[in-house]
Amino acid sequence: MLFRIAGLLPLLEHYGCIVTSTALLTDKYELTMLAAALRDGTAHRRTTFEVFARRLPEGRRYGVVAGTARFVEALAQFTFDDATLSTLSDFLDDDTLAYLADYRFRGDVDGYAEGELYFPGSPVLSVHGTFAECVLLETLTLSIFNHDTAIASAAARMVSAAGDRPLIEMGSRRTHEHAAVAAARAAYLAGFAGSSNLEAQRRYGVPALGTSAHAFTLLHTTSSGPDEKAAFKAQVDALGLGTTLLVDTYDIRTGVANAIEVAGTELGAVRIDSGDLGVMARQVREQLDTLGATKTRIVVSGDLDEYAIAALRAEPVDSYGVGTALVTGSGAPTAGMVYKLVEVDGMPVKKRSSRKESHGGRKQALRSCKPSGTILEEIVPPYGPPPAESGRTLTVDLVREGEPVGDFDLEAARRRVKEGLRSLPWDGLKLSRGEPAVPTRIIPPTT
Repeated sequence: MLFRIAGLLPLLEHYGCIVTSTALLTDKYELTMLAAALRDGTAHRRTTFEVFARRLPEGRRYGVVAGTARFVEALAQFTFDDATLSTLSDFLDDDTLAYLADYRFRGDVDGYAEGELYFPGSPVLSVHGTFAECVLLETLTLSIFNHDTAIASAAARMVSAAGDRPLIEMGSRRTHEHAAVAAARAAYLAGFAGSSNLEAQRRYGVPALGTSAHAFTLLHTTSSGPDEKAAFKAQVDALGLGTTLLVDTYDIRTGVANAIEVAGTELGAVRIDSGDLGVMARQVREQLDTLGATKTRIVVSGDLDEYAIAALRAEPVDSYGVGTALVTGSGAPTAGMVYKLVEVDGMPVKKRSSRKESHGGRKQALRSCKPSGTILEEIVPPYGPPPAESGRTLTVDLVREGEPVGDFDLEAARRRVKEGLRSLPWDGLKLSRGEPAVPTRIIPPTT
């Protein structure tokens, strides 16, 4: 009642703080197409819509499917209550509003399991049902898959560049507050050790990591000047010797000395957030070893991307904190996923526009590998009986008659990413430009 009196409820709903429905996370033309299809009688034709990427972002050689579980969760919430319908009544007719009032997706969804690698033309997701129930899902589907897949694909490149050294996602302050949660999940799916974001821990079980920022050190300034030792002592007293002390608020060399003087040689880690990180890491490692803190780890952060991480492979760095380059468009360019109608009443249909073509017909996917496990080819035949082609089946059931049936376990998705990266050809993980690491062969329908 207080929210309604103060007029705050609509504001909270607008900013995503209270979610009652995902139905308006869409574009207007989805609903105007529905209205026209209901009017001319085509709304109930059986259709298949397919999600795929025509090409990978510049310089990328593979992608990582992410967002599947979030999509299925959002699908269950894609309903139109009275409040939602009232916002649509100014441009939709009564028949369309009546259809939406009873709307619930009752079709089927299949596609790649979350965490699988994909390549241009891979049928990442297929949505089957009437035109009316499927067309409404385009924007929601692409919003989730384009965001999460872009983050996971960028994160996987960073994981490969880091080798066995763990990475922490810490980009929440560089993106929308709700996108930050999805980004943390996608990064963890791709192999990051955890995230700074607490909501990602609560919602998805992503390990939350982090200790302090420069503000805590600066807080311990007195009339006599900065007191870095007091800040370090307070942190160690509160969090224990396993904590990570940020040592570059003032002078790094003095910061390291103060950290070990306060915490002793059993200090868990120190973090460097500025300067030439390679040079600083070598100097800090030498200083720590000289002081007897040989087990104290070095964490580096500060606008790291996969290239910077790769350049630090030879340096005495134990883990990385990654933020801006992961959650923004510069570091995680759009996945370029599209949602296209490919079949109507069993008949293949396709778009023929130059550079925006699609391949008609419902499809399935197989992955052909060498005996060693290295991927040879992605094979995409028409959907149906198992083809003569041999390979591991990629297309799995995700939703049947509107109900989730797939495996949406986040830890299983993490294992798929790890296995997929190991199966790429030897040059597929290189950060150089080139063709997709694996070719895709699409077999056209016979009719």
